[in-house]
Amino acid sequence: MPAEADDVKRPILIILHQERSSAGRVGQILQQKGFALDIRRPALGDELPPTLEAHSGTIVFGGPMSANDEEEFVRREIDWLSVPLLENKPYLGICLGAQMLARNLGGKVAPHHEGMTEIGWYPLKATAAGKALMDWPAMVYHFHREGFDLPAGAELLATGETYPNQAFRYGENAWGIQFHGELTRAMMHRWVVHGAHRFVLPGAQIGKAHLEGRMIHDHPLRTWMENFLELIFLRGGEPAAPKRQIARNGTA
Repeated sequence: MPAEADDVKRPILIILHQERSSAGRVGQILQQKGFALDIRRPALGDELPPTLEAHSGTIVFGGPMSANDEEEFVRREIDWLSVPLLENKPYLGICLGAQMLARNLGGKVAPHHEGMTEIGWYPLKATAAGKALMDWPAMVYHFHREGFDLPAGAELLATGETYPNQAFRYGENAWGIQFHGELTRAMMHRWVVHGAHRFVLPGAQIGKAHLEGRMIHDHPLRTWMENFLELIFLRGGEPAAPKRQIARNGTA
């Protein structure tokens, strides 16, 4: 169902997990579309609202912690996801946020059975259900060592070679993606510098590949991210209009 007219301009709740984290270009896109951002950091003691009546929806971003961690804020945040689910408010989980959604819905979050990671740029393949919604980029950016089982009742939208569950939808308004479409150029440079110690992990790419891959693959990813946000927060889960198509040669 399309978003109500009086609901569109309500702020979107942004949940971040580190002091210096930002909503990146996801936040920029939403602000360009007229949304204010209500930024909360539960890891630093911020409270989460008991209802989303005053919000257009919520986005939970990634972080270095695991959805399996026993820290009180992690448990509390996973439990809190029942609020957007019960109220049928638009929800987007990115990386850790998708894993938290899977945990809330009874799914398992765990490392790859052979210890493989996805740190860098990797191929993405949309399922039939995903293709029916929109065009998807051929390559996406990752920075994770765990994946999630597809929760019961969820619909798989995109898959990958190492971690098969890359994007899913649950019900009308809950969405999870394992990859990152929010990184600005400055954010990627910070991740490459501060995360360089992880480039020796199985399956990880060296920092040069991250930055070179951005020049090749980032434009289609950004185009997709904007379309996806429109789908979730402006079109009520209906297929996006084909005004921004991603060409097969990697340009938009």
